[in-house]
Amino acid sequence: MSDLDATTPRVFLARHGETEWTKNGRYTGITDLELTPAGVRQVAATGAQLVGPSKLIDSARIARVLVSPRKRAQQTFRLLFSGSDCDSDIADKVALTEDIAEWDYGDYEGLVVREIRARRKEKGLDREREWNIWRDGSARQVAERLDRLIAQIREIQAPYMNGEKPVEVVLVAHGLILRAFVKRWLKYPLDSPLPMMLSPGAIGILSYKNHDVDEPGFFIGMALPSGSQG
Repeated sequence: MSDLDATTPRVFLARHGETEWTKNGRYTGITDLELTPAGVRQVAATGAQLVGPSKLIDSARIARVLVSPRKRAQQTFRLLFSGSDCDSDIADKVALTEDIAEWDYGDYEGLVVREIRARRKEKGLDREREWNIWRDGSARQVAERLDRLIAQIREIQAPYMNGEKPVEVVLVAHGLILRAFVKRWLKYPLDSPLPMMLSPGAIGILSYKNHDVDEPGFFIGMALPSGSQG
């Protein structure tokens, strides 16, 4: 990493591992599924490669870990930080929060997009344009809670934009809410077109340009640490 990358605070986005419903794209909001065996292996592999002393996510550099209360997210958190050193370093920095829980899909829980659109078509809806979760879901309420969370994170990180103190933040949550978080981090409306993918068990990275809290950005690629960081 460049010196700029190494010292500017970052936010790591950790998506939970595979569940039975992620395998076929079902919307999973309040349904409390656990990870599949493949999902456990996904997250364990991510943790082994990226989490630990002098790795991408170093618990000694973390200020807060915010975890969705859903079982699949809590299980993912435990697998990511399963090392004994990580457990002791972050125990008092972890909080469960509904602010990063997945969207409540209501009647569309457990359905895939084509099923939702077919149901709405049967009811005579969406004659002029197809249903879109970013526009037609509970976007306003989601944006409000994400904006609140982002304000809290920036309050933590703003005083240390030049690396005076390590204040990394980790979010452990779900596919759609984390992509929504990226949009709001970048100050985009939720219905703005920004195609994104975040695989189960994957890690995304947000930060700031030019050490400036008013210039939020995201990494499209990042070199892994080669050794200890100052």
